[in-house]
Parts: sequence; C-alpha cells; structure tokens
Amino acid sequence: MSEQLPKIYESETIERQANEIWSSRQYFHAEPHADGKNGKAYTIVIPPPNVTAPLHLGHALNNTLQDIPIRFRRMQKYNTLWMPGTDHAGIATQTVVEKRILSEESRRRTDFKREEFVGRVQAWKDEYEARIIEQLKAMGCSCDWQRTRFTMDKVCAKAVRSAFFKLFKDGLIYRGKRLVNWDPATQTVLADDEVEHETVQGHFWYMRYPLVEPVDINSQQFEHVTVATTRPETMLGDTAVAMNPSDKRAKYLIGKKVRLPIVGRIIPIIADEHVVLPDPDSEDEKAKFSTGFLKVTPAHDPDDWAIGERHELQVINVMAPDGSISDKYGWEDVREPEAQSLLGMDRFEAREAIVEWFRKEKLLEDVREYVHEVGHSYRSHVPIEPYLSDQWYIAVKKPIDHLSEKFGEGLIDGTDVPVNSLAGLALAPLLDSRLRFIPERYAKTYQSWLENLRDWPISRQLWWGHRIPIWSKSGAEEQLQSELSKFANKVHSVTMDSDDGSITYISVGSGHEDVERQIEADDWTRDEDVLDTWFSSALWPFSTMGWPEDTPELKTFYPGDVLCTAREIITLWEAAPM
Repeated sequence: MSEQLPKIYESETIERQANEIWSSRQYFHAEPHADGKNGKAYTIVIPPPNVTAPLHLGHALNNTLQDIPIRFRRMQKYNTLWMPGTDHAGIATQTVVEKRILSEESRRRTDFKREEFVGRVQAWKDEYEARIIEQLKAMGCSCDWQRTRFTMDKVCAKAVRSAFFKLFKDGLIYRGKRLVNWDPATQTVLADDEVEHETVQGHFWYMRYPLVEPVDINSQQFEHVTVATTRPETMLGDTAVAMNPSDKRAKYLIGKKVRLPIVGRIIPIIADEHVVLPDPDSEDEKAKFSTGFLKVTPAHDPDDWAIGERHELQVINVMAPDGSISDKYGWEDVREPEAQSLLGMDRFEAREAIVEWFRKEKLLEDVREYVHEVGHSYRSHVPIEPYLSDQWYIAVKKPIDHLSEKFGEGLIDGTDVPVNSLAGLALAPLLDSRLRFIPERYAKTYQSWLENLRDWPISRQLWWGHRIPIWSKSGAEEQLQSELSKFANKVHSVTMDSDDGSITYISVGSGHEDVERQIEADDWTRDEDVLDTWFSSALWPFSTMGWPEDTPELKTFYPGDVLCTAREIITLWEAAPM
C-alpha cells in the first residue's frame, strides 16, 4: 500500500527532511576550477550579519533574495559560491555586552582587564554566531557552509593586517589631530556615515558678552555683543567672536575685545565671511535667528574649527571623553569660581547651569524655540559631540603613485577625485558601467558619497575588534631608525612631531609575530585602539577567499556577481574605499 500523504502541509517535517537531504552531500559546496580560471562561476558573498543578536525579518528577506539567484545559477550548472559568515560589529557588540554586564553584575568595562573583557565579548559572539548560522540553515539558505568565515578569524585577520601594512607603507594611513564625531556614551570616534541626524525641538539662547571697552556706534554706546547659540555649554571654550565684514557694525567692532562671561577670558572680535548677516524677515533660518555675532569654539564645532584655522585661534577643549565638563583635556584658564563649579557636570547639566547663570546676571537677552537637525550616534543614539582628538585616518583622495601606470593620473571628470586614489578606484566601476545598482536611483547615493568623501577615521576607542597594528616610541629619529634597521622590510616607520616631541610610529607586516615580540621587548608601545569595523568588512569579498595569498578561490570566484544589501549601508560597505 502506498504511503498516505498528510492532508495538511507539515512544515517542520518537510523542512527537516529537506535539510537532511541537502546536508547529506555537498550540494552547496563549491570548489575552484582546476585551472584557476573563472570559467562559468557565479558568486555572492553574504552581507555578514552582526553577532549582536539573532537574525530578524529583514535578514530573512535579504537572504531569500540572495538564495533565489544562487539556486537559479546552480541549476544552470554554474560553479556557484554563496559565501556565508558573520561580522564582529565592534561598537555594536561591545555596547550590548557592556550593557548586559552592567545590568546583571553592576560592573563596567573598566572593571575588567582588557583580555578578560574581550573574552566575555568572545563568549557572546560564539553564542550568537552559532544561533545566526542555525537560523540561516533553518531558512533553507544554500550557503557553502564549509567556507563559513568571521571577520576576526585567522583568514580575515591576515587580510586586515596585510591591507593595513600596505596602506601605511603607501602613506595612505596617517595620524592627525582634528575635530571628530565623538560618541560620549561609547566614548569612541564615529565616521560621518555613522552619524544619524534627528530633528530636535531645541532653542536658541541669546547671550550677552561684555565688551572690554564700550564702543560708540552712530552716537549709541555698545557695552556688549549678543551671540546666539543652540549649545551654551560650549561657550566655556570660546576663543573669539566673529562678524561678517559686510556688517555695518564691523568697522567699529573688528579688533575690539570681549570678556567671556563665567570664564573671564579676553577674546577678540574677528571678521569672517562665514558669519550669516541677521535678517529677521528672511526665509533663511540662519539669517532669521542670527544676531550677526558668532561665538567661535574651535574645539567643539566643525565650522568654528575652520574659522579657527583661518585666524590661527587658540583651541580649548572643555570636555572629557564622557561629555562632562573638564579641565584635564586642554582647558587651562579655569580661574573663576563660577567656571570651577561647572567641572564634572554632564554637558546638558552644564547647559542648564550656564543658562541660569546668564539669566541671574541679566546677560540672557532672549530664548527662542528652534527646530533643527542634531547628529546622533547610530549605536548609542545619544547626541554626538564634535571633539578634538588624535585619530588614525585613511587618505581616501590621495593619489597613489604606483597605480598611475595602470589607472592613469588626474581627476575624474567633473570631480575632485583622482583616478588613482582609493575613492577613484571605487567610483570608476560605476562610471564605466561595470557596476550597476537596482534600483538605479541608488547609484546616485554611491556616487555622491564618494565624490564628497573626506578622509576616513579608522581608529575606534574600543577593546573588541582588530587591534591597530601600530607601535610607537619617543626619541631621536636617527637613533630609532638604527634600532629598526635589523628588521629590514618587515616593518615600516614614520616619524611625526607631537606636543610631547618627536614620535616614531611603526607598523609590522603580517606574519611577523617574532618582530612584534622583539619591539615590545625594546619598549615600543602598541596602540590601544582597534580598527573601525568597516575596515575589515570592506575586505570581506576577497579576505574570505584567502587574500593576500593568490588562491584558486580568488582566481575562480572573485570578483563576485551580486551584492544584496540594505540601502543604509551603501555608504558604509559598498562605497568603502578599499
């Protein structure tokens, strides 16, 4: 008698049977062509899910969309590879683990030794990576499970070290002190594309700064100038007040000085065309709210930073990395009792205290409601703080000399992007139609981002991630170069000036652990920071296949055919200039 089929579809039974059949043989496994040539190959690398949590409905949709062309090409007898894996997601994973430990054990990251805390994050990663892989299998994803990769496994770590060393040797990785997007909650720098802008109901506070000497303007005596600001707490770091030179009052006030309230600092009034002229009837929001006087705080605002550079203004950082008011990071003239009373306050507590002080001293002229965009951290969701900090950067638009012969020189038409720069190498495939977006409108997102890209800050003040392979030591350059000569081509060094004198930085090539042990024995200090997660993710399409080794997998399956990702990571992953 034939087997009776059930009247109702039993998904659990059928799916289990299907998975047993699929896993009984290597149906999903792909081997490179024997001759190492691409041939009839078809490749998709999975956008590696973060090990922060289990997969959600969006992952189900995205992986279904990838599985369809993979199975279609497999049935057409293509040598088909769907590369699976997971991403360590540095800031996101560290944040969720820190929150879990704090809620369950009332302990913070700093209560652990670095290795111990990383071990706790590793345990989290192991748990959720296993769950993620099981979810993908349960969905029926036909990935090549034998090739599962992780962005911090040995294969990918070797690629990260090799890429870093090459970029450092090419002069594309450098250290710079500049204003960055700072997350006070996680206490790390963020790249521009990790900042989410939210509409906030805020205020403009109109604060009077007394002139050191009163000024007569058309028979009217001016005893103060009024600045308007949405962030009163930053006034503690003001080093100038700026006016537009076209302002009718400018000829009387430029060159005069004001006494900064609370702090007592004497600062100049300067001329700069960046300042918006006041016009209460204008449709321009900035002109409508402007007084014509701009407080300039180079250490806490990107526009003010640019003004400060033009006028060589003093740069005074009045905050600690956690966003509290501090005199430990560059604020040295904390003399007045009112200023000292603010030390240790959270930035928003200090805002309230400063506004109240101005009100009591009859220096608060007005308060007006103002709706504006405020940058927030894409992970902690707190307002970011423009913050002066030393970071490692990648020069994304710097021409790479040794690529000139292959890619040429000069700028891509209509842009300031050199063809032989990292941004140029990422943009060129779109412009010559080798890269195509579906829907097409997202090509504009990709192109615009690369054309306007600034140097990428790649260091993160975290413990979980690829530790930056840089060691440093202070001292005379000649002496340190002599000390390094024994390592030949295994290291590359750069000497830079700093506030503490000359510092030599070295990077060690991949696979030279003996050199690392030797330089640490010689008192070279390793950088504490880790690399931005997207540094390793940018290498994912080829690091997973064994690069920098010239593997058969690379020859057969790289470059891939399709990337299927969410639109919000076009700038983070697809446009990563690596």
